[in-house]
Amino acid sequence: MRTRETLVRCAAEVFAEEGFVTASISAISKRAGVSAGGLHFHFESKTALAQAVEDRAVEALRRITAGRPGGPAAVADNALQVLVDSTHELMALLAEDVVVRAGFGLCADVSRGSGVDLRRQWRVWVDEVLRSAARQGALADGVLPQDAASAVVASTVGLEVLGADEPDWVSRRTLTRFWSLMLPRLAARRVLGQLVAEGTGGTGGTGGTGGTGGTGARVVRGAATGSGAGGSR
Repeated sequence: MRTRETLVRCAAEVFAEEGFVTASISAISKRAGVSAGGLHFHFESKTALAQAVEDRAVEALRRITAGRPGGPAAVADNALQVLVDSTHELMALLAEDVVVRAGFGLCADVSRGSGVDLRRQWRVWVDEVLRSAARQGALADGVLPQDAASAVVASTVGLEVLGADEPDWVSRRTLTRFWSLMLPRLAARRVLGQLVAEGTGGTGGTGGTGGTGGTGARVVRGAATGSGAGGSR
C-alpha cells in the first residue's frame, strides 16, 4: 500500500511538471525509487496511473462539496459563506496537495480524453449554491444566480490554472482579496456584514501567507456600512 501511494504521488509530481504526454513511466518509477516492473505490479500503464491521480482529485472535490447543497443545515444559514469557505478549502488543497493539483490538470488535458470533468462538477455545484443564496434573498438586487456563478467559476478556475505555475494565485491572501472585492457587489446588504472573506474554517494552509486573522471580515463588514455597496435589501 505504501508503494502504491508513493507511486501515485510521484506520478502526480511528474504529470504536474511535464504533462501527461511527456511524462514517462521511467521518470515516475525513478522518482518513486522502484523498478519499472515494480510500478507495473501496481499499475498496468501510465493511463492507469493518471486515472488514480484523477480519482484522488475527484474524491477531494467530493469531500469539499458533498452534502452542502443537498444538506439543508449546511446551506440554510448562509449559502454565500458556504461558497466562500469551500473556495478556500479547494485553493488550500491545490496549493498543498500535488495529487489534487495534477488531477485537475489531467482532467483538462485534451490529450487524455478523460471522462472526468472536475471543472464542470465545480461549476454545477457553485451554480446550485448560488441558486440557494438567491432563494434565501442573500443576493444583491439585480444579481442573477447564473451570472454570479459564471463570475465565481471563471475566477476560481483561473486561479487554479495560474496557481499550477505560480502558487501565490491559490494562496489564502489572493482568494481573500478576491472575495473582499466580490462580496460587496454580490451580497444583499442585510447579509454582507455577516460574511467573512477569508473564510470561517481556518483553511489556507501553506498558501496562507499574508492572511492575518479577521482581515477579510473587516473588509466585508466595513463595506456593508458604506454607501451603495451590496444593493439595497
